[in-house]
Amino acid sequence: MIDEQHRFGVEQRAALVEKGDAPDVLLLTATPIPRSLALTLYGDLDVTQIRERPPGRGTVKTALRTDAARSKIYDFIRTECAAGRQAYVIYPVIDESERADLKAATTMAEKLAKTFAEFRVGLVHGRLKADERDATMRDFRDNAVNILVATSVIEVGIDVANATVMLIEHAERFGLAQLHQLRGRVGRGAAASHCILLSDSSEAAPRLQAFTETTDGFRIAELDLHERGMGELAGARQSGGVALRYANLETDLPLLDAARIAAAAIIAQDPALEKREHVAYRERIVTRYGRGFELFRVG
Repeated sequence: MIDEQHRFGVEQRAALVEKGDAPDVLLLTATPIPRSLALTLYGDLDVTQIRERPPGRGTVKTALRTDAARSKIYDFIRTECAAGRQAYVIYPVIDESERADLKAATTMAEKLAKTFAEFRVGLVHGRLKADERDATMRDFRDNAVNILVATSVIEVGIDVANATVMLIEHAERFGLAQLHQLRGRVGRGAAASHCILLSDSSEAAPRLQAFTETTDGFRIAELDLHERGMGELAGARQSGGVALRYANLETDLPLLDAARIAAAAIIAQDPALEKREHVAYRERIVTRYGRGFELFRVG
């Protein structure tokens, strides 16, 4: 079983699968990566969708805002924290030395501690020692920390039902799957929650606006697939364009579906492609794809 697959590479997942003798593989994810979503259409990957939200969960409203709304956003966070709720504030980098044009978690944690002087502000990121990071997370879980400043290190595995606000700065710097995972950190309790994307990028605005209009992980994955491409089904790239000689992924779905059905019929009759009429297929596949032929089986 592979959970949160977008955090692993194809070769990493292949290494896990190869530890067994033709094992069954279960992939769990809130948002399939482009390559895996494409495999549901063109490969041997069956899909089961869980559409229901877990019981007791509140709604999450998502909004896209520019920096001009910062003071109103801060007022909203202050109101939520004054009511006993908690908030996350996410940044794409740890310190300003990484990208001078981006607000950084360490610098902003200090500024937010002054802006929200009546509340306790905590900071977690990937360079902290594990015990220091765990201590801050425990304080946030216990509501001893009201506002948690963080990087995407908190995108999975964090379950704080009392957190109701997720503010993501420089939202254009995050992929759709990451944004969906981060949004999933709020709305885990019964109270209504809010995810606010802060971005002044006009180029990213259509993509971010589309994200605000759905909480469906598969729909978000489709947007991601359309934007980034499906990568290599017979290879290790998990996104990016793919050149097909005869077919276009956006316009030729019926043709691709017919090809998949025809291929499945051949495999059902001759899984190893050993029959005389199929040997040429096998030779061409092995010659053209090599290691990629094995990676095609990895979700």
